[in-house]
Amino acid sequence: MQQQDSNNVITEQLTAVGRQIEHNSFAIVDQEAGKHSYPADQWQIVRRMIHASADFEFNGLTRFHPDSTTAGLNAITQGRPIVADVEMICVGLSKPRLSHFGVTTRHFISDKDVIAQAKAENSTRAVQAMHKAHRLGLLENGIAAIGNAPTALLELIRLIREEGVRPALIIGMPVGFVSAAESKEALSTLDEVPWIITQGRKGGSTLVVSTLHALLALAEAGQRKPS
Repeated sequence: MQQQDSNNVITEQLTAVGRQIEHNSFAIVDQEAGKHSYPADQWQIVRRMIHASADFEFNGLTRFHPDSTTAGLNAITQGRPIVADVEMICVGLSKPRLSHFGVTTRHFISDKDVIAQAKAENSTRAVQAMHKAHRLGLLENGIAAIGNAPTALLELIRLIREEGVRPALIIGMPVGFVSAAESKEALSTLDEVPWIITQGRKGGSTLVVSTLHALLALAEAGQRKPS
C-alpha cells in the first residue's frame, strides 16, 4: 500500500486535524481500491482523483503516457506555467503550493478579445483561448490543463500536429457528452507530447486540480529526498 509522503510540508493540509483526515481518506481509498496496475507515482495521482470525486472507476479509467509524471514533475520544478481551459482550475489550485515552485496559472476563456474572435470566426471561446495562449508562448514547455472544454483539447492537438507546439504535459480530462470522450481518445494517440487522460465521458476541473496537486506533492517529496 503506497502512503502519502508524511515529510511534505508545503503540499500538506495546514492543520494537524486536516492532515489526519486527508491521510485517513487516502488510507480508505487504498484499502477499498484493492489491487491496481499503476506504478507508485501514477497511483499517487489516481488515488487523489478518487479522493476528490469518491469515484473508484478512475482506478482503470485514468491513463498515462509513459513519460507523463516525469514530464509534469520537471515542468513544476522548473516553474513552468499552467494554462487552463477554465478559471475553475486556476481557482482550485493552492496558491502556496504553486508559489513554492514559482508556478503561475493562466486562463483566457473570459477575455474580451477571445470572446470577440470566437464570435467573428464562429468557433468557441475555448479554441480562441488556446490560440491566445499559443501566441503568448505559454504552451511551449508548459502544462496544459483541460477539464471542461473538448474543443480546447482538440485545438491543442491540432496545434501540436500542425504547428509544432510542444507543451511539457497535457492533462486532458474534459467532461461531457459532445466530443469529450473522442477528444481524449485522440490525445491518447499522440506520441509527441506526454499526457494524462480519463477515458470516456467522465472528467472535470476537479480531477485536473487533484492531478496537479498530486504532482505538486510528488515534486515536493522529490525535493526532500536526501541527495
